[in-house]
Amino acid sequence: MTANEIRESFKKYFESKGHLIVPSAPMVIKDDPTLMFTNAGMNQFKDIILGTREPKSTRATDSQKCLRVSGKHNDLEEVGHDTYHHTMFEMLGNWSFGDYFKEDAINYAWEYLVDVLHLDPANLYATVFEGSPEEGLPRDDEAAAFWMKHLPADHIINGNKHDNFWEMGETGPCGPCSEIHLDSRTPEEKAKVPGAQLVNKDDPQVIEIWNLVFMQYNRKADGSLEGLPKHVIDTGMGFERLVRAMQGKTSNYDTDIFQPIIKEIARLSEKEYGKDEETDVAMRVVADHLRAVAFSIADGQLPGNAKAGYVIRRILRRAVRYAYTFLGQKGAFMFKLVPTLIHEMGDAYPELPAQRELITKVIKEEEESFLRTLSNGINMLTEAMDSVKEAGKTELDGVRAFRLFDTYGFPLDLTQLICRENGLTVDEKQFDEEMQKQKARARNAAAVESSDWTELAQGEQKFVGYDYTEYECRILRYRKVTQKKLTYYELVLDYTPFYGEMGGQVGDTGVLVSENETVQIVDTKRENGQSVHIVKSLPKDPTAQFMACVDTEKRDACAANHTATHLLDYALKQVLGEHVEQKGSFVSPDTLRFDFSHFQKVTDEEIRTVERMVNEMIREDIRLDEHRDIPLEDAKKLGAVALFGEKYGDKVRVVQFGPSIEFCGGIHALSTGRIGMIKIVSESSVAAGIRRIEAKTGKECEQMMYDLEDGIKAIKELFNNAKDLKSTIQKYIEEHDAMRKSIEKFDAEVVERAKDKLLAQMKVVNGVKIVTAVLPMKAESAKDLVFKIRAAEPEHMLCVVGSHYDNKPTLSVIVSEDLVADHGVNAGKIIREAARLIQGGGGGQPHFATAGGKNVEGLYAAVDKVVELAQL
Repeated sequence: MTANEIRESFKKYFESKGHLIVPSAPMVIKDDPTLMFTNAGMNQFKDIILGTREPKSTRATDSQKCLRVSGKHNDLEEVGHDTYHHTMFEMLGNWSFGDYFKEDAINYAWEYLVDVLHLDPANLYATVFEGSPEEGLPRDDEAAAFWMKHLPADHIINGNKHDNFWEMGETGPCGPCSEIHLDSRTPEEKAKVPGAQLVNKDDPQVIEIWNLVFMQYNRKADGSLEGLPKHVIDTGMGFERLVRAMQGKTSNYDTDIFQPIIKEIARLSEKEYGKDEETDVAMRVVADHLRAVAFSIADGQLPGNAKAGYVIRRILRRAVRYAYTFLGQKGAFMFKLVPTLIHEMGDAYPELPAQRELITKVIKEEEESFLRTLSNGINMLTEAMDSVKEAGKTELDGVRAFRLFDTYGFPLDLTQLICRENGLTVDEKQFDEEMQKQKARARNAAAVESSDWTELAQGEQKFVGYDYTEYECRILRYRKVTQKKLTYYELVLDYTPFYGEMGGQVGDTGVLVSENETVQIVDTKRENGQSVHIVKSLPKDPTAQFMACVDTEKRDACAANHTATHLLDYALKQVLGEHVEQKGSFVSPDTLRFDFSHFQKVTDEEIRTVERMVNEMIREDIRLDEHRDIPLEDAKKLGAVALFGEKYGDKVRVVQFGPSIEFCGGIHALSTGRIGMIKIVSESSVAAGIRRIEAKTGKECEQMMYDLEDGIKAIKELFNNAKDLKSTIQKYIEEHDAMRKSIEKFDAEVVERAKDKLLAQMKVVNGVKIVTAVLPMKAESAKDLVFKIRAAEPEHMLCVVGSHYDNKPTLSVIVSEDLVADHGVNAGKIIREAARLIQGGGGGQPHFATAGGKNVEGLYAAVDKVVELAQL
């Protein structure tokens, strides 16, 4: 079976068992503050598991794109070195939400593996939770008994809490799990050592392929456990590992998932896979990381310097380092592999071919940028190694090695490799200490402590903010949160008009009002499918009935800006082409930012055309036409275009303003006229193939025009309120240019006269011509002067000029090439010490150097010091 056939067989099997096949969620998570990437199949069902959303079906199955490179699931440095770890991978899964539990989950898994895929039962092992006396948890005898129907006792193995007790996080749903392991060793190897002895022992041929999680507890903030009202089955099977087993391979990278890419890497690099371990590791790293980066870009996450963007950039740079070091690729390389990836996976994931140009351009630009950085890092490392050798040492300190890692992306192994080639070692212990310090800083910065939710009432939150800005409500639950020594409270209301931050639109603020008090809501976040209201202090009576009141002035300004982004999107498509797609936005009361795909700068004329089109739609005062909770297919028939990287349910909301039709869950103006007008204030590049527009609307637009008007008035006053301001300024510019040329001519004459005078006063010491002076002169003129003197006396010559202008002292030192070569004179080193006398610093090359300072009085002593240090 091919990989594609195996993926389909899994979904079809569970569909036959009453499971609803759901599409993969995007790999990049946008509206969950606790996660950057989908790292497990359960992520898209998190709100169902937590009880904040009812499932459409109590049984579900899918194949989920996942990325694991941070947090507790961080296997990045293992990827490529072994045969089964990956960054991006697919997770096959089946779920039960309060339906079947352990027995059926185990029976389904066995039937699929043995009866459908025909894996040999003799090669299968199951682990069960051995229990935890300190938590009062017994061994999972229930799961073990069900496994006894399929496996002999010596194939059922106890597993510890680390391996066989699954937890969503520090708090929340959790429970024992049962892993299925596959022994794919040769008969000879199996005869020597039973597979049971190698389970969970990191043997590359005895690996876990499926994990069946039995969620039956809830972990509270104090660490205690309570039973869940509804049991949940959450299973995850590593697709790549399953394909490896089905195709009889000993490595995931030998399957048809990776081999086409690896063969193309081999062709482009003119290297052979399977001949050299270092080359093989590099090819595996590139093949794996290409998938992770390409899928992330397709899902809307571009490489960047923060959060999720930094993770993607780090993955890409790791691949580039391996290609550079072990595959001889000194130029951009990975982008050439995108067509092969799309050919192999484009049918299963149509976002790849649809975003081909964007993926290719982003990867190519990132590669070229990092290769420049890599070159700079190698230069820095070379200088560091030289200084180590000069000091007579053989070990590079770990602080410098860590700086290379932190600044240039050099991993320790690359620094060690280059040092080893130069006969040096690296202080690995000190490097690890610096790494731990950084991790501790990051943990402290991000540390959030949350108490358990205090339940006041049962129920599911209902959002009423599309229709109301005030609504009667009660608090369902609340909890205390501490972050960076700040304490606040999170409230969940039964009915809320407050929009939680999502889709680029900031959250609402406002108040909760009861008969006895008013509580400020300072922000609203979106978490697990519900609005969470942030307050600095709890209401005195949390059980009271409240009126939830949104700050309508802020809400209306946000809504106007959000609607303006829709009109912008439509206009950009009309002016630039249908390839334009939204790639991100940020909407606040005073800010409108819109990112979109386009492969060249938008011209001033195009911007003006877009502005005119949007303002025309604003003047038409087109009313909001909202289609709420309509089937996805009906929405597409209306003309609404689905964005890549977004997860849509079966029922969606469509927002329409005339020809602008978009899927959107945000808050909008009731009509376009409420926007007032729009003015684009900037257009720039944020990444390869991604442009950004920032604009002002309404009152902000009005204020901007007042500011421009005031600025022009102030400029006119500077020019005596000239009627023709442009001509007047042009005349001043021309007069300025003429005066500047006259000054430059005068300065040149001063330099020429100074040169002649200094050459006439030149001294000769031990056969070396020495020219010294302290002159009132600009630094640029002093530099010109010393070079003219060296041109006049190119051999056996040292010239030092101290200059001062506007009370700022400067030293300029120039040395003939023969003094540098034959006598070891180094202007750069000499000037650093002499500059102390003018309370400054400087440097340069051996033949020419400059320094600046603060103490003009020290210039004479500094000039003399240069001559003294030259030792002529």
